[in-house]
Amino acid sequence: MNWLSRNAAARLSGAVAAAGLLLATASPAAAQSAIRDTEIEGIIHEWTDPVLVAMGLEPSEIEILLINENDLNAFATRGRIMGVNTGLILKTRNANELLGVLAHEAGHIKNRHTLRDGAQGAGMQPMLMTMALGALAIAAGAPDAGAVLLGNSQYFGTLSALRYMTHQEGEADNTGARALERAGESGRGLVSFFENFRSQEVFSDARRYPYFRSHPLSSDRIENLRRFVAEQSNYNHQDSPERIAEHALILAKIHAFMDAPNQTLRDYPESDTSLPARYARAIAWYRDGQTERALAAVDAFLTEQPENPYFWELKGQILFEEGRPAEAIGAHQRSVELKPDAPLLRINLAHALIETHDPAKLDEAVNQLKRATALEHDNTMGWRLLSQAYASQNKEGEARLASAEMYFAMGAEQQATQFALRARDMLTPGTAEWTRAMDIVFASGATQDDIDDVDRRNSRRDRGGVIPAAG
Repeated sequence: MNWLSRNAAARLSGAVAAAGLLLATASPAAAQSAIRDTEIEGIIHEWTDPVLVAMGLEPSEIEILLINENDLNAFATRGRIMGVNTGLILKTRNANELLGVLAHEAGHIKNRHTLRDGAQGAGMQPMLMTMALGALAIAAGAPDAGAVLLGNSQYFGTLSALRYMTHQEGEADNTGARALERAGESGRGLVSFFENFRSQEVFSDARRYPYFRSHPLSSDRIENLRRFVAEQSNYNHQDSPERIAEHALILAKIHAFMDAPNQTLRDYPESDTSLPARYARAIAWYRDGQTERALAAVDAFLTEQPENPYFWELKGQILFEEGRPAEAIGAHQRSVELKPDAPLLRINLAHALIETHDPAKLDEAVNQLKRATALEHDNTMGWRLLSQAYASQNKEGEARLASAEMYFAMGAEQQATQFALRARDMLTPGTAEWTRAMDIVFASGATQDDIDDVDRRNSRRDRGGVIPAAG
């Protein structure tokens, strides 16, 4: 699984900082990061994709971003990104409520709702800039940095200035409810979710959850939505037992990774023998340093479900983070065999192969990373590890090209150009790699004159000549 650890998030954040000022404007109190978890992402897409299709959206063009933050919040941005905080997920009482919220956010995308025009106030410009930078960072493959900016834009101005217009909220409600109906789902969950937080209507902005600051509730809005969905033929449709189990598993996994281990073990006592509870305890034991106990629990899962790729993934993660990468390889290989289209699982495997420091394993690591980045071209961790693997093989041109790809995915055009030009000078002209390096150079905004200038300066440096100061 690919829940970003604190160290992993820090490494990625450091790389993003080199790209510009994306992190400099974030609140110092922010503790947010993006979560990449193949299992949770897969479940949510399985539920949501039919609704997106019914809405006339292409699921592959919609990015659903999970934000590791306790506040109840969700958002939709330009670029067809939907974000949902883990805090909101944990406050949903059933799968249909979570699906309803996601359908509502998709409704904003479908209706091309944007931030309110004409908003005034001294805090507006920095807040808009922060949100724009956050969306850019996410789109560029640095989701943790973007999540901090999007989630904390309220620190840079008054959130009231960014409220969606009331009629836009109603449009998103109706668009989401119609799509749920066409997909054979009930809109009851969306109504019940809003009803559960009706009290937010009377709170001041300072006391409201962030979601209800930007999505203001009203009794009329809830009642209008209730009447609308009650008229639909699928109103009484219930979540299937499988979906109920999946929702419980999502909650258990989020709690186990976000809460302190002792809290998880209190909330999921050993008297609870359900799979979600056992899953949560295994994760809590692993995070608490009770490695062998955690591995024994995961092995019990694998005895029951030997073809579950996420149990193999968890076993590999436990072994890897305990400093046993050679032992982790087999578990990660099995997860990839069972789910070959999941790039994050391939990255896990490659990371374990690299960390054995065995030169004989580098070819396989490179192969896995190339396949992962082909599936998810903007995965900065994949490119970073690929650069590391190539450097260990003394393939300096390929290593610099992979670094250029990483910076290009992050939107760091200057660094991407620099590394691509270095790669160009080390690669064979006319090869696919050389051509890709030049593509990055031109796509990053460099002109032929810029390239010629760099070449002239490098040539003079190589000859020991004096290089005039730039500009």
